[in-house]
Amino acid sequence: MAEYQQLKSLEKNSRIPAGCGVSGIAHRKGKVFSGVDIMSSICVMTERGNGLGAGYAGYGIYPELKDIWCFHIMYDEASVKEKVEEFLDDRFDIVSEEPIPTKKLRTLTYIPVLHRYFLNVKNGDLRDGMQDEEYILGIAMNINRNFNGACVFSSGKNMGIFKGVGNPEEIGEFYRIYDYKGYIWTAHNRFPTNTVGWWGGAHPFGILDWSVVHNGEISSYGINRRYLENAGYYCTFFTDTEVITYLFDLLRRKHKLDFNTIGNILAAPFWDRITREEENNNFLKALRIIYAPALINGPFAIIVANSGMFLGMNDRLKLRPLVAAKKGDFVYIASEESAIRWVCRNPDIIWMPDAGMPVVIEIEGHREERKDGKGKKSQ
Repeated sequence: MAEYQQLKSLEKNSRIPAGCGVSGIAHRKGKVFSGVDIMSSICVMTERGNGLGAGYAGYGIYPELKDIWCFHIMYDEASVKEKVEEFLDDRFDIVSEEPIPTKKLRTLTYIPVLHRYFLNVKNGDLRDGMQDEEYILGIAMNINRNFNGACVFSSGKNMGIFKGVGNPEEIGEFYRIYDYKGYIWTAHNRFPTNTVGWWGGAHPFGILDWSVVHNGEISSYGINRRYLENAGYYCTFFTDTEVITYLFDLLRRKHKLDFNTIGNILAAPFWDRITREEENNNFLKALRIIYAPALINGPFAIIVANSGMFLGMNDRLKLRPLVAAKKGDFVYIASEESAIRWVCRNPDIIWMPDAGMPVVIEIEGHREERKDGKGKKSQ
C-alpha cells in the first residue's frame, strides 16, 4: 500500500500538461508502405508519454476487403461478445470475423478480447434515403452506448485503428503493426492528464473512416459534447479528443464544408482579428455565430486522416508543437522534428504550420467520395 501511495504521489508531482506525442506519414499518390516507419517515428518521442496509452491507424491495410465495412471491437468478457455478435448478425452479412492478430507480451498485464468483423449491410436494413455511412454511425454509437463492456474503436473501410494501454513500442509489437502496409499511418503516445488511461481511451479515436490523434487539452469539451449530441453523436470514451473526431465528421461529411472553413470553425480567429479582416469579415463573423459550440478551446495539435486525405492543425495560438515535412511524395507531420528526421534524414522541405491553419494533403486515387442529399456520389 505504501508503494502504491508513493507511485500515486510521483505521478501527481510529475504531471506534464504538454505531454503526448503525435506522428503521421502519408504517401500523396497512395503507395502503400510498411508500418515500420510510423513505429520508429513515434518511439523517438517515448518520453512524451507515460506508458498509459498508445495507438496507430493505418489506411489501405485491407486491400482484399477494401469495399467492406470493418469493425474493430474490444470486449471486457466473452458474454458481452456473444450479445454484440447477435446484434451484428441481425443487421449485417458477416463476410469474415476473427480475433485481431496480436503478439503475446509479458509487459501487458491486462488485455481485453479484441475482435474484427468485415460487414456488409443487409439490403433491407437501410431506411429510405439513408446513406450507408449514417447507418454505420448509428450502429457504432448504439453498441458503445448500450452494450456495457463492448467498445467499437474502429469502423471504416480498408483502414483500422489499433490501440491500448502501453507505450508505443509495446502496442506496436502487440498488434504487429510492422506486418501491415498502408498509404497513411498515424500514431500517438499518450500522457493522460485529466482522464484515466484505459484501452478504449487511448488514441487514435475514430468513426467511419476518420481517425484523430491529439496532443493537448480541450477545455470546451462540455459545450462541444452537447452540440454533438444534438446531431446524433454520443461521447462514451471519457476522453476529450473524442469530440474532435465527431466534429470533423459532422462538418465535412454532413455539412460538406472545406477544410479551411473547418479550420476557421474549430480554431476560430479571435474577434479583434475578425474585425480587422477586410475581405472575409462577414464570413468569419457568420462562422463564429453559427458554429460557436463547435469552437475548440484550449491547446491542441492534431493529425486527422480519412481514406482520401491527411491533415495537421494547431490551435489558434499554437500552444502545442507541430512540425511538417515533405520528401518526394511522402508527407510527414509530428510533434517534434526529431520524429520526422529519424525516418526521413533529408526532407526536401520542413516547416512549422501556422496557428489555426490546417495543412491538408489529398491522396491521389483515394479522393473523398461525398454524397448529396439523395445519396448520389459526388466529388
